Amino acid sequence: LRDDGRVIRRLLVPFALLLVFACTSQQTFTLAGCVAPSRVAFGGARATLHVDIARDDASRERGLMGITYLPNDQGMAFMWDAPIEGSFWMKDTLIPLSIAFVDADGRIITISEMTPCTADPCVTYEASGPYVVAIEANAGWFDAHGIGSGDRARVTIGGCG
Repeated sequence: LRDDGRVIRRLLVPFALLLVFACTSQQTFTLAGCVAPSRVAFGGARATLHVDIARDDASRERGLMGITYLPNDQGMAFMWDAPIEGSFWMKDTLIPLSIAFVDADGRIITISEMTPCTADPCVTYEASGPYVVAIEANAGWFDAHGIGSGDRARVTIGGCG
Protein backbone atom coordinates (compact mmCIF):
# COMPACT_ATOMS: atom_id res chain seq x y z
CA LEU A 1 0.00 0.00 0.00
CA ARG A 2 1.22 3.40 -0.91
CA ASP A 3 0.25 6.45 1.21
CA ASP A 4 0.75 9.80 -0.46
CA GLY A 5 -0.22 11.65 2.75
CA ARG A 6 -3.93 12.02 2.02
CA VAL A 7 -4.97 9.26 4.41
CA ILE A 8 -2.98 10.73 7.26
CA ARG A 9 -4.34 14.24 6.57
CA ARG A 10 -7.91 12.91 6.53
CA LEU A 11 -7.35 11.39 9.94
CA LEU A 12 -5.45 14.28 11.50
CA VAL A 13 -7.54 17.24 10.31
CA PRO A 14 -10.71 16.36 12.29
CA PHE A 15 -8.59 15.64 15.36
CA ALA A 16 -6.73 18.97 15.02
CA LEU A 17 -10.01 20.90 14.62
CA LEU A 18 -11.44 19.23 17.71
CA LEU A 19 -8.32 20.08 19.68
CA VAL A 20 -8.40 23.73 18.58
CA PHE A 21 -12.08 24.04 19.50
CA ALA A 22 -11.57 22.45 22.92
CA CYS A 23 -8.65 24.71 23.74
CA THR A 24 -10.33 27.96 22.69
CA SER A 25 -13.87 27.53 23.98
CA GLN A 26 -14.67 29.40 27.17
CA GLN A 27 -15.94 27.52 30.19
CA THR A 28 -19.67 27.89 30.60
CA PHE A 29 -22.30 26.40 32.84
CA THR A 30 -24.48 23.56 31.59
CA LEU A 31 -27.10 21.42 33.22
CA ALA A 32 -25.31 18.16 32.44
CA GLY A 33 -27.57 17.45 29.45
CA CYS A 34 -30.52 16.48 31.62
CA VAL A 35 -33.86 15.73 29.99
CA ALA A 36 -35.70 16.93 33.10
CA PRO A 37 -33.34 19.31 34.92
CA SER A 38 -33.76 20.15 38.56
CA ARG A 39 -35.43 23.43 39.42
CA VAL A 40 -36.34 25.74 42.26
CA ALA A 41 -39.74 27.41 42.28
CA PHE A 42 -39.99 30.60 44.34
CA GLY A 43 -43.02 32.26 45.90
CA GLY A 44 -45.65 29.86 44.58
CA ALA A 45 -43.98 29.54 41.14
CA ARG A 46 -43.68 33.32 40.72
CA ALA A 47 -40.20 32.56 39.34
CA THR A 48 -38.29 29.39 38.49
CA LEU A 49 -34.56 28.80 38.41
CA HIS A 50 -33.13 25.71 36.66
CA VAL A 51 -30.31 24.33 38.78
CA ASP A 52 -27.54 21.81 39.01
CA ILE A 53 -27.63 20.07 42.39
CA ALA A 54 -24.58 19.90 44.66
CA ARG A 55 -25.26 17.25 47.33
CA ASP A 56 -21.80 15.93 48.21
CA ASP A 57 -18.76 17.66 49.66
CA ALA A 58 -16.80 17.63 46.39
CA SER A 59 -19.56 19.21 44.28
CA ARG A 60 -20.41 21.73 47.02
CA GLU A 61 -16.73 22.72 47.28
CA ARG A 62 -16.41 23.12 43.48
CA GLY A 63 -19.72 24.98 43.08
CA LEU A 64 -19.52 27.48 40.23
CA MET A 65 -15.74 27.95 40.38
CA GLY A 66 -14.20 28.71 37.00
CA ILE A 67 -17.53 29.43 35.29
CA THR A 68 -17.26 32.44 32.96
CA TYR A 69 -20.92 32.58 31.91
CA LEU A 70 -24.13 31.54 33.66
CA PRO A 71 -27.26 31.65 31.46
CA ASN A 72 -30.29 33.58 32.73
CA ASP A 73 -32.60 31.53 34.95
CA GLN A 74 -29.91 28.93 35.68
CA GLY A 75 -27.95 28.39 38.85
CA MET A 76 -26.87 25.88 41.46
CA ALA A 77 -28.60 24.49 44.54
CA PHE A 78 -26.36 23.29 47.38
CA MET A 79 -28.26 20.80 49.55
CA TRP A 80 -27.74 19.17 52.96
CA ASP A 81 -29.72 16.49 54.79
CA ALA A 82 -29.75 18.46 58.05
CA PRO A 83 -29.56 22.19 58.89
CA ILE A 84 -26.05 23.68 58.88
CA GLU A 85 -24.52 27.05 59.71
CA GLY A 86 -21.64 27.22 57.22
CA SER A 87 -20.57 30.22 55.14
CA PHE A 88 -19.88 30.65 51.41
CA TRP A 89 -17.00 32.37 49.68
CA MET A 90 -16.17 33.23 46.08
CA LYS A 91 -12.67 31.72 45.78
CA ASP A 92 -11.90 31.11 42.08
CA THR A 93 -15.44 32.19 41.14
CA LEU A 94 -15.19 34.52 38.18
CA ILE A 95 -18.69 36.04 37.93
CA PRO A 96 -20.77 37.94 40.52
CA LEU A 97 -23.56 35.87 42.06
CA SER A 98 -26.55 36.16 44.36
CA ILE A 99 -27.16 33.55 47.03
CA ALA A 100 -30.37 32.69 48.87
CA PHE A 101 -30.23 30.57 52.03
CA VAL A 102 -33.33 28.44 52.67
CA ASP A 103 -34.26 27.01 56.09
CA ALA A 104 -35.76 23.59 56.86
CA ASP A 105 -39.29 25.05 56.51
CA GLY A 106 -38.58 26.04 52.90
CA ARG A 107 -38.38 29.78 53.56
CA ILE A 108 -35.61 32.08 52.41
CA ILE A 109 -33.86 33.48 55.47
CA THR A 110 -31.05 35.50 53.83
CA ILE A 111 -30.16 36.78 50.37
CA SER A 112 -26.69 38.18 49.68
CA GLU A 113 -24.92 39.64 46.66
CA MET A 114 -21.47 38.09 46.23
CA THR A 115 -18.55 39.43 44.24
CA PRO A 116 -15.62 37.47 42.78
CA CYS A 117 -12.76 37.09 45.24
CA THR A 118 -9.65 39.04 44.31
CA ALA A 119 -7.96 39.12 47.73
CA ASP A 120 -6.76 36.44 50.10
CA PRO A 121 -8.51 35.65 52.38
CA CYS A 122 -11.84 35.90 50.57
CA VAL A 123 -14.90 37.56 52.09
CA THR A 124 -17.42 35.04 53.44
CA TYR A 125 -21.21 35.20 53.17
CA GLU A 126 -23.36 33.80 55.95
CA ALA A 127 -27.03 33.09 56.56
CA SER A 128 -28.91 34.62 59.46
CA GLY A 129 -29.56 31.12 60.84
CA PRO A 130 -29.35 27.40 60.03
CA TYR A 131 -30.21 26.40 56.46
CA VAL A 132 -30.59 23.22 54.38
CA VAL A 133 -30.33 24.73 50.88
CA ALA A 134 -28.25 27.54 49.42
CA ILE A 135 -29.16 28.67 45.90
CA GLU A 136 -26.77 30.61 43.66
CA ALA A 137 -27.86 32.58 40.59
CA ASN A 138 -26.54 35.49 38.56
CA ALA A 139 -26.04 38.67 40.59
CA GLY A 140 -29.34 40.51 41.07
CA TRP A 141 -31.50 37.56 39.97
CA PHE A 142 -33.56 37.36 43.17
CA ASP A 143 -34.14 41.12 43.29
CA ALA A 144 -35.08 41.22 39.59
CA HIS A 145 -37.74 38.56 40.23
CA GLY A 146 -39.13 40.19 43.39
CA ILE A 147 -37.89 37.39 45.64
CA GLY A 148 -36.90 38.21 49.20
CA SER A 149 -36.53 36.90 52.73
CA GLY A 150 -39.63 35.06 53.89
CA ASP A 151 -40.54 33.81 50.40
CA ARG A 152 -40.87 30.08 49.87
CA ALA A 153 -38.42 28.07 47.77
CA ARG A 154 -39.24 24.54 46.62
CA VAL A 155 -36.55 22.34 45.01
CA THR A 156 -37.63 19.69 42.52
CA ILE A 157 -34.91 17.20 41.67
CA GLY A 158 -34.96 16.26 37.99
CA GLY A 159 -33.47 13.43 36.00
CA CYS A 160 -29.85 14.47 36.48
CA GLY A 161 -27.60 11.68 37.67
